[in-house]
Formats: sequence, C-alpha cells, structure tokens
Amino acid sequence: MEYSINARISNRHVHLTKEMYDLLFDGEMTKKNDLSQIGEFSSNQVVTIKNGDKEIKNVRVLGPLRNYTQIEVSKKDARTLGINPPVRRSGDLENSEKVTLVTEKNEVETNGVIISQRHIHMNKEDASKFGVEDRQLVQIKVNGDKSGIMDAEVKISENGVFELHIDTDDACAFLLEDYDKVTMIV
Repeated sequence: MEYSINARISNRHVHLTKEMYDLLFDGEMTKKNDLSQIGEFSSNQVVTIKNGDKEIKNVRVLGPLRNYTQIEVSKKDARTLGINPPVRRSGDLENSEKVTLVTEKNEVETNGVIISQRHIHMNKEDASKFGVEDRQLVQIKVNGDKSGIMDAEVKISENGVFELHIDTDDACAFLLEDYDKVTMIV
C-alpha cells in the first residue's frame, strides 16, 4: 500500500537532560515556537558544538528536556567538526561521538552525537491503520528531478504526528523542501 506523507527536514539540534541544561544555562528554558510533534518545541536557547578548534555556532536546543543528552548533526556537519558519528535511532547513544557544548555560562564535554536515522512519526491509531509496528522499516518513494527510494523507520508514540523526518543531507540528495509530499510504501 502507498500513503502520501509530508517530508520534514530536520537541521542540527540538541536535546538536553535537566542536569546538562543547568550546567549550560541559567533560568528556565523558554519556547521560541512549537514543533509539529505534539508537546515538542524549539527553544530560544542555543549552544556551540565544538571539537578542538572546529565548531558550529547557534545550534538550537529543543524541548522539553529529556532523560538523555543527544546532539543530532548531518554528515556534512560531522565533517565540519572532524567527527564520525553513527547513524542511530533517537536515544541509542552507545559508542556515539563526543563533543563539547559551549554557552556563555560553561563548556561541557559530552557524548551523544549521532546522525539521526530517517524516521516516520505516527501514533498508535496511524500504525494500526497502516498495518505497521514500531521500529519497522518501510520505504519512501520520492518523485521529481532526483527521484528515488529510501528506507525509514517507523517511530510510534502517544503524541506522534504522521510525517517523515529526514536530515538536511537527505533533503539535498533528493532535492526535497520542507513539507514536500513523498510516498510511504508498506
């Protein structure tokens, strides 16, 4: 079966624990704007990701706070930083890369750098309708000047909103823009 789905392009960003947030910032996290996944938001707080003398500035911190610190970058970002992070599902941080997170308040070295695996957010009702299970790989068909097929992992959550999340490298490879329609093949 084929289902139309929006492609959403995810730029580099950081998820923090409460402990890590308190090391890096004073005061509460403040919301810049809501994200499409229910309860998630982009904050006004930013960090610099640093590896030796290489750095990427103004990387957005996403909320709410999590029980793990995770830094999501693209392969292009990883090259800029001189690191080689694994492609992983969110929260799978074993043997991930280390960097230093820098703010005006502090500099903290942490692991948790990954390239996010392509994934499709959905809730349990969507999963039942499409006949898929959490962590199942499905195919995504892209039409256009650089058409092709890519795999994506199903990610089921209570507040999941049905959409494909890819990084900027994938978007460039398939010439996709945010909210372009693609096809999920089950």
